[in-house]
Amino acid sequence: MSESDSAPIHPVDAKRRPATVKETKALAHPLRVRMVRLCGQYELTNKQLADRLGVDPGTAHYHVRQLVDAGFLEPAPVRTGESGALEKPYRSTGRSWWLSDALAGSDPSDGFAPVEAFQQELAEAGPTSIATYARFSLHLSPEDIEELDRRIVAVIDEYVETDDSRRDLPVHGGMFLLHRSAD
Repeated sequence: MSESDSAPIHPVDAKRRPATVKETKALAHPLRVRMVRLCGQYELTNKQLADRLGVDPGTAHYHVRQLVDAGFLEPAPVRTGESGALEKPYRSTGRSWWLSDALAGSDPSDGFAPVEAFQQELAEAGPTSIATYARFSLHLSPEDIEELDRRIVAVIDEYVETDDSRRDLPVHGGMFLLHRSAD
């Protein structure tokens, strides 16, 4: 698989905004969340996505169509593959990063696709892949939560906005998730 082709992963006019119903539904499956992430790193074909994610090409195609229809993936320029055949890769539009509430309106019985996708990616990478982590328990007011989220997301946004300048460095994934603890 040629994974050297990469594309910018954030739109120039990006601003945080609520997800539409269509966007929420498109991100409601962990496989689609993983596809968006992979296509943010590399321009990949349906077959490459299927091979990478361990699914059949028809399944990959179905999920890619959902992501294209919701605006999370777009076709990249057609290229010649290693065998000489023409390939039709996809790349991320970067839109998913700028959604402020992609889980809003999700059916809890469906699970939480971004969390499941992160768990799958972490399991695939293995425990030695963890660069750093922080586990914590805090007493927070609603205002504290807003401020913590604003500050952490602002730092992550800085890195997202300048990521193109570091494309030659190893890729790292992560997730910031704050939840209310069960009593």
